[in-house]
Amino acid sequence: MKLHVRHTTRYRYTEPLRYALQTLWLTPKSGPAQNVLFWTLGAPGVLHEQHDGSGNSIHSYTFVADAAAHVTGSLVNAAGQVDTLGVAEFTDEAAMPHPAFFLRPTALAAPHASLAEFGRRFVQPSAIAGVTDLGMLLALSQGVAGTVSYQKNSTSVTTTALQAYEAGAGVCQDQAHVMVAICRSLGIPARYVSGYFYAANEPDLASHAWADVCLDVAARRWVSIDVTHSCLIDQRHVRLAVGTDYNACPPIKGIRHGGGEEDMAVQITIEPVQ
Repeated sequence: MKLHVRHTTRYRYTEPLRYALQTLWLTPKSGPAQNVLFWTLGAPGVLHEQHDGSGNSIHSYTFVADAAAHVTGSLVNAAGQVDTLGVAEFTDEAAMPHPAFFLRPTALAAPHASLAEFGRRFVQPSAIAGVTDLGMLLALSQGVAGTVSYQKNSTSVTTTALQAYEAGAGVCQDQAHVMVAICRSLGIPARYVSGYFYAANEPDLASHAWADVCLDVAARRWVSIDVTHSCLIDQRHVRLAVGTDYNACPPIKGIRHGGGEEDMAVQITIEPVQ
């Protein structure tokens, strides 16, 4: 499926902005699950590209206002066309961190005894070290979706996996974090994936998140599971970035000086290309 994506982030400030430094995780890469046909970025400064430790293509820019300038708004645009292939199982590139790296606890997806107890209802240890059954992981994702129900605006970007699990509610980001944290609690490498999801009747999920779980550590074999929909990723999914949790690959992260109070509005549209 060919999908055209447009992602706009608009900022409004109550006072003039003097300085800003931002990093963008807004560029998808071609891989087993997709071919990026074209992609463009726009920002209020010259963009500099690099790659982070997880292989994501990231861009940064610096904005410095002239002394007499009265800048009270800015805009970041990302747009392009991606051919999605619906491939859920894949082997990591050699340059990617070893799967064991994704066992490490992080602020938003830390292992916990109660998460491990929940996970053992669905996932049993394998006779082969470092190998996990896909059917058990899919059952776990269904369990997480049933326990942490999708409720819009019920959490924030700082909500941890344990907090969402105990509250029993969250958004796709939280459901992915809970899945990742449970897997880590069971000794299974897992990581957070940001991306886009196309569904004409679910515009709130255009900005989406899911989990990569390691099926075979020695072979560096992974599977992408959409916890919100309790399924493997398919042609509706566009993979954007991957990291240990949301903090490692947010769409935009930065610092600023001046500007007073900030208002941010995000608009994402995804349309199939005939």
